[in-house]
Amino acid sequence: MTREKIISFFALFGSTGTLLCCALPAALAAVAGGAAVTTMLSTFPWLVPLSRHKEWIFIGAGLLITFNAVLVFRPMGKLACSITGGKGCEVAGAFQKFMLWASIAIYAVGTFMAYGLVPILQLLES
Repeated sequence: MTREKIISFFALFGSTGTLLCCALPAALAAVAGGAAVTTMLSTFPWLVPLSRHKEWIFIGAGLLITFNAVLVFRPMGKLACSITGGKGCEVAGAFQKFMLWASIAIYAVGTFMAYGLVPILQLLES
């Protein structure tokens, strides 16, 4: 597995961590209420310490996604593309871009749920 694919997987799983720590509990609380969140936290107690360090999770995931974007959008080496006739570069490039955009979308949802939803709900409540 190439270095770029490894970074893509880490970026995807890092952004998925933002969903686990912050977006999933907030979505469950909004849809099913506090009882569902209590049940989830009693089933998965490791979510509590994970959510206490959400700033570090978001920073780490953001850095991984940024590093992945640098790797995806940098110019590909001419030698690697000339060996495969360009076909390998197209396939690898499509996979890398898909992983990058999936990571960005997951990260955006996690960021909104962790930092944007509560202020919006407070404004609506007033």
